[in-house]
Amino acid sequence: MKDNLISQTATLLDALGRLNRLPGGSMTLFATDDDGRLTGAITDGDIRRALLDGRSLQSPVSDAMHRAFKAIRPDGDSDDVALLRECRERGLRLVPRLDADGRPIEIIDLNITHTRLPLSAILMAGGKGERLRPLTLNCPKPLLKIDGKAIIDYNVEALARCGISDITVTTRYLAEQLDEHFTQPVGGVDVRCVREDSPLGTIGAVTLVDVPAHGDTIIMNSDLLTTISFEEMYLRHVDRRADITIAVVPYQVTVPYAILTLDGDDVTGIEEKPSYSHYANAGIYIFSNRVLRTIEPGRRTDAPDVVADTIATGGRVAYYPIKGTWIDVGSPTDFRQAAELMRHHRNFSNK
Repeated sequence: MKDNLISQTATLLDALGRLNRLPGGSMTLFATDDDGRLTGAITDGDIRRALLDGRSLQSPVSDAMHRAFKAIRPDGDSDDVALLRECRERGLRLVPRLDADGRPIEIIDLNITHTRLPLSAILMAGGKGERLRPLTLNCPKPLLKIDGKAIIDYNVEALARCGISDITVTTRYLAEQLDEHFTQPVGGVDVRCVREDSPLGTIGAVTLVDVPAHGDTIIMNSDLLTTISFEEMYLRHVDRRADITIAVVPYQVTVPYAILTLDGDDVTGIEEKPSYSHYANAGIYIFSNRVLRTIEPGRRTDAPDVVADTIATGGRVAYYPIKGTWIDVGSPTDFRQAAELMRHHRNFSNK
């Protein structure tokens, strides 16, 4: 961060020298006052315009800097998420995060961290993956490699790119392998593991995590391969003021027979081999921490039960349709499909 900071009293010549030493693509400096508060941003273009306006290379940075800079706050909320999205769309790369007094505490590189979602994340990785045997006899399913990378790492890295650094993995089957795997950071994040002593269902293991009283948490299966936009899902969750938001995928059911429409004993219509479209649960949720903290510790609990209880007690449950890839790597066919998909992505990106 220090490389991108300069005093507003430094000369434009100093600023040019500092800009020249920055790596390509991050050619912006942020100016600070004597108290370290951010006062402006300056690029080589700003310096060029100042020189054309009659300033000299000995003029202070404050004469050329852009004072209407974009910045986000220390804790962040949906407004800051929307601002970062706007900055990406405008082609801005660097955005400062400021403390309550306006001092920079971080410079976000949007090429690396696409956004900064105010969320924690819990990935469920305790299952045995029995449908994938013999692949999972000696390896937990989340650690099976697709295109040279563990399935769970695709998800951790995607969360990290969204600025989520509070990530916990719940384990049980072959848990020591996951413990060992996460002794090293993934995607720049130190991932914690907590172990179930007994099966706690699809969401009961969240009671092993110290969930904060406020805020929201992403809960997801660890054995998914998906290009879901966590940013869009979070913004929908906030916009709907939801207690729970469920990611969903389209699922079509085709009946191989002619289906009758009845009214009492009378046939009122007939449809040949109709198809019905539904939304299926994709195994990815955003939960209000308030809801998560109502789950009884030590009791086997499945996510649909918590959803049903929330609806029954007047809570709001929203849904978010995934636009893009979603594969539940639950069978050998799914595994082969996922491997082929990642090879396709790799070959396409290398062209």
